[in-house]
Amino acid sequence: MSISGGDTVLGVAAREVAEAFVHARRSGRALPAYPGTAPADLSQAYAIQDAALALWDRPVGGWKVGRINAPDDERLGADRLAGPIFSDSIFEDLGSPRSMGVFDGGFAAAEAEFMLRIARPAEAALPLTKQAAMEWIGEIRVGIEIASSPYPGINRDGPCVTVSDHGNNAGLVLGPRVDPSFWADLDSVEVILSIDGSEAGRASTLSMLDGPFGAARFLLENLHRRQIEPRDGWWISSGAITGVHEVGPGQSITADFGKLGHVSAKIDLL
Repeated sequence: MSISGGDTVLGVAAREVAEAFVHARRSGRALPAYPGTAPADLSQAYAIQDAALALWDRPVGGWKVGRINAPDDERLGADRLAGPIFSDSIFEDLGSPRSMGVFDGGFAAAEAEFMLRIARPAEAALPLTKQAAMEWIGEIRVGIEIASSPYPGINRDGPCVTVSDHGNNAGLVLGPRVDPSFWADLDSVEVILSIDGSEAGRASTLSMLDGPFGAARFLLENLHRRQIEPRDGWWISSGAITGVHEVGPGQSITADFGKLGHVSAKIDLL
């Protein structure tokens, strides 16, 4: 994986911010303020993210994709963002709510998502459409992304700050597999996310730009631009369907994907 910025002033600043976030994540401690100068654009933000990845001795198991809303999408020249998901933070739903840790005093949220697993095709040209991106996917699950950061202002401060701290990811819970015969019909599924038994959001992937496969197309292009080689088996957390729902320790989360099944998690502290 590459590190942007080299030995330039930007590179030094990126490493300092990355070091602060990695230390906070390793210790499970909150950061009351942003640890340095916040990135002004996505190039600076991904430079910090890449520097953080270089500091970890921790394998990546996938990538989360999130939406950049207006007017930031026009200002930044992108409508999605990406962040790493570490292998040791990806879990199976084995029938009882999976305990998922979040940062005490930081930010925490739960998101219902389709999880797509990369399987490189024989002809591995970079996909330019969501239809072409389908050829890169070998498995789909229903799931929950746990978004959490030691910095409580990560969402409030905008997409560049979100990117700079690992894309605001803390782990995934994987639920039942989706039969390939249904992949073309994901938009027809009404998804309901509940917190402590009360509905918090309801929607379908029709609200998600060009949907989960569009998210896969975006991610593959993002990784290519950053000189990161996609790996078979990496998961793509393809974006919040019902919204980003803030949660706290002790709460129970259920994402109901109708006939495709459901997945659940229990929020705990790291």
